[in-house]
Amino acid sequence: MPDPFTRLETLLGPGRVHRAPLEPRANVGMFRTRDLAGLIRPGDVDGVRATVRAFAGHHPLHAVSTGRNWGLGSREPAADGAVLLDLSGLDRVRALDTAAGWAVIEPGVTQLRLAGLLTGTGRVLNVTASSGHTSVLGNAVDRGVGLRRQRTADLAGLEAVLADGTLARFGWWPGERPTVPYPHGLGPSPLHLFTQSSLGVVTAAAITLAPRPEAQRVLRIAFARGDLAKAVDELRRWTAQGLVSGVLKIYDTVSTRSYGGRQGDYLALVCVEGTSRAVEALTGVLLAEAADSGLFGAITRSDTDPAAPDDAVLRVVEAAYAGDPSRNEEMLRSAVGQPADRVDSDGGGWLFFLPLIPFTGHDVAAAQDLLDVIHTRTGVRAGCTVNALDADVVDFVVSIRFPREEAAAAHAALDLAHELFDGAGYRPYRLDADHAAWIDRAAPDPAALAFVRGLKRFADPAGVFAPGRYA
Repeated sequence: MPDPFTRLETLLGPGRVHRAPLEPRANVGMFRTRDLAGLIRPGDVDGVRATVRAFAGHHPLHAVSTGRNWGLGSREPAADGAVLLDLSGLDRVRALDTAAGWAVIEPGVTQLRLAGLLTGTGRVLNVTASSGHTSVLGNAVDRGVGLRRQRTADLAGLEAVLADGTLARFGWWPGERPTVPYPHGLGPSPLHLFTQSSLGVVTAAAITLAPRPEAQRVLRIAFARGDLAKAVDELRRWTAQGLVSGVLKIYDTVSTRSYGGRQGDYLALVCVEGTSRAVEALTGVLLAEAADSGLFGAITRSDTDPAAPDDAVLRVVEAAYAGDPSRNEEMLRSAVGQPADRVDSDGGGWLFFLPLIPFTGHDVAAAQDLLDVIHTRTGVRAGCTVNALDADVVDFVVSIRFPREEAAAAHAALDLAHELFDGAGYRPYRLDADHAAWIDRAAPDPAALAFVRGLKRFADPAGVFAPGRYA
């Protein structure tokens, strides 16, 4: 059987094929560095297909987009022995239709680049508050959360290379004749078999783009820790009654400090958008509801009180609500002290734990209390950000900043977070490189998990693709 590295050196050209031992690498989460058998950097889809065919029966492939999955392992696979398949060289925006509201993008397309292409159009990208240099596609297939909604909801279609090298497109895909971006198609929909998946290598996505609001503003609402449960219930009420646009956010005092915001109370950010008259009316309603509740302290408005130059949280999030990630690096530097290309090599330690919890005051307060328990037991003070996905579910982002020399304590806190939150019924919706085994504990039905693993054996009998964090 021919050596796959030698074969690919000829097919892909110079500088794209690297055998072990590789150059030393670090990751900002201080996860164990896995032993890699090599690194392949194809420049197009044909190169990905050639790589998949070449490595059948050899080392498994672990695909990354830009590799900036910070706090969850960055580029690290879940296990040793894989070949890293770096897709950052696939960086084309293949098609863009702002009238119909969709784009076809490859893994190396960053949110900063795609958002820039939408400037001055009637569409906006559902951006995250992470670096503008992160992959739109990579975050979507790992089920990340944007400022408008969870990014899986943006996926209309996916293109993937299967284990035998076949190129297939799932969901909706643009053709010669225009059709409506409808992800479900007819019959069973395989689209989301390729999110958090090792059934293939995703090489492109058709994503939907939201209409640009005619008017938009953000209300910044402060409240005290002692009012957390009641304040969350009131904010949930506003969300349930349609007064809030996008993802309502709440920063605790630790997260506000970590990301460069002004210190003080808890901070809720409430986005309001629509026509100018609707925004004015909703603003008045929200201010009246806030006053009637008696729960909130200072309330300011982005339209009348611009964010201070040193308040990175407000500057970044308010722009991101409008689909603009150009300020995101301010929060990144506040968190780890480095720009995107140096986060893994030189940034301060950074870990994430990402459970889902009910959007109730009781549950948010209980989750916050668990962070206090973690602090008491480990000495590590984690911060949290509440992202309200809807009126019932919260993405409770737990962030742990730490000096790299204190990585052991930070990881002990991360392990404890998994145990404590699971005990409360708050299970993660994304996993890091060290906690892949939690897929078994978090699965609601063993039969369903067995079914998915059966699909893996059927679709990839030779184990071409590394199992990953969700196998």
